[in-house]
Amino acid sequence: MIVGTALTGATTRELLYIVSFSLFIYGLSGLTGPKTAVRGNRIAAAGMAVAIIATLLQPDPSNMWLIALGVAIGVALGVPAARRVKMTQMPQMVAIFNGVGGGAVALISWVEFRSTDGFAAVSTHIVVFSLFAAPIGMISFWGSTIAFAKLQDLLPGRPLTIGRLQTPLNAALAAAVVACAVAIVAGAHSEALIVALLIASAVLGVLVVLPIGGADMPVVISSLNALTGLAAAATGVALDNTSLIVAGMIVGASGTILTRQMAAAMNRSITSIIAGGFGGTSESAPMTGPGGIVHSASPADVAIQLAYARQVVIVPGFGMAASQAQYAMREMTKLLDANDVQVKYAIHPVAGRMPGHMNVLLAEAEVPYEQLVEMNDINPEFPRTDVALLIGANDVVNPDARSNPQSPLYGMPILDIDKAQSIIVLKRSMRPGYAGVDNPVFTDPKTSMLFGDARESLDSVTQALKELVTAPA
Repeated sequence: MIVGTALTGATTRELLYIVSFSLFIYGLSGLTGPKTAVRGNRIAAAGMAVAIIATLLQPDPSNMWLIALGVAIGVALGVPAARRVKMTQMPQMVAIFNGVGGGAVALISWVEFRSTDGFAAVSTHIVVFSLFAAPIGMISFWGSTIAFAKLQDLLPGRPLTIGRLQTPLNAALAAAVVACAVAIVAGAHSEALIVALLIASAVLGVLVVLPIGGADMPVVISSLNALTGLAAAATGVALDNTSLIVAGMIVGASGTILTRQMAAAMNRSITSIIAGGFGGTSESAPMTGPGGIVHSASPADVAIQLAYARQVVIVPGFGMAASQAQYAMREMTKLLDANDVQVKYAIHPVAGRMPGHMNVLLAEAEVPYEQLVEMNDINPEFPRTDVALLIGANDVVNPDARSNPQSPLYGMPILDIDKAQSIIVLKRSMRPGYAGVDNPVFTDPKTSMLFGDARESLDSVTQALKELVTAPA
């Protein structure tokens, strides 16, 4: 009877795990579009709840009060943080949540080492998977912490290195991690070995991410997310947890695909980014624009150009997100729609700080999804565009990426905004973007600059437009 009950309990847990990762996969499929993204998140969250319940159904779980305390602390910290975070801070939140996952995986490996007397009498494959998860988890935790600090301006966005010692020190730390892992697999049971492995991995995670500039942080976060997923899957193998294996592989695979897509969007290899990419420097090359003079405009000037255009292409960037200007922009475009001005939105794959950032912001403002056009499709439209309107965008429209081999942006695919008939830029100042280089578009003779907060500027333009066009009923 006892055996039958145990088998029934084990079968129930496995069935619940199947349900949970089925919900993970189904929820992930909903994230392919803004219309289904919220539902997809909720379905995946339900899958995680099922997985937690299945894990708690283990026979005679010890320290249940500690588990309950951990769940309570996680809910108390996670729910308010998720509700209060701004869309502009979402990459930081992704980084820190991902880092916490990696740190948890590393701690689990350490606990398994201690509870088994140094992996004594444990199958070799479990030891190997645990020792794969431990350093990867620590690298992800500390690397994600540095990425968070850079995006949150707690650390300078520019690359921070220790000079020529950087590569040899990183290699020495990696060798130390491997040596400790090999010694443990070979049968050494000293806890000092796994502590040394974790410390060396932590320092390596810090030193790998510090030299990477702010422009490459989204790619770094995505790659660390993929590593955390793989580490979680390895931990799932060690713990014989089916749901953790599947969830980890989903995160690892999706993070890897996203990293490759982002690197391709910048026409850069992942290796070159991890080796220390461009971005975040305070120094910049002189402007090479054809005019060399910045032409300022008033809201009334901008309104006149927009009102009498046939086609307007809007290029949103992080500046729009920072000022939460998407709603003011939508009010303005409603007036243009009423005046039979064709409005399109040019979306660069890495606009903002993470892929899909602009799509989500525009969806919040109820911008028609069919007006959003990807880079390869919108670029042929620019030569016949009357007005191209930049709202807080910078590096993704820098023509030096196309024509200046000395530019750190050279080779990155861009939006060909410089080919439009007229260009209007809404920007706070002439400060360069993440890459730390000036944009010659800003000094082009056909460019007009409207300086100030993007939301306030758009409100002023909308007010001026109302005097020129008939607002919709």
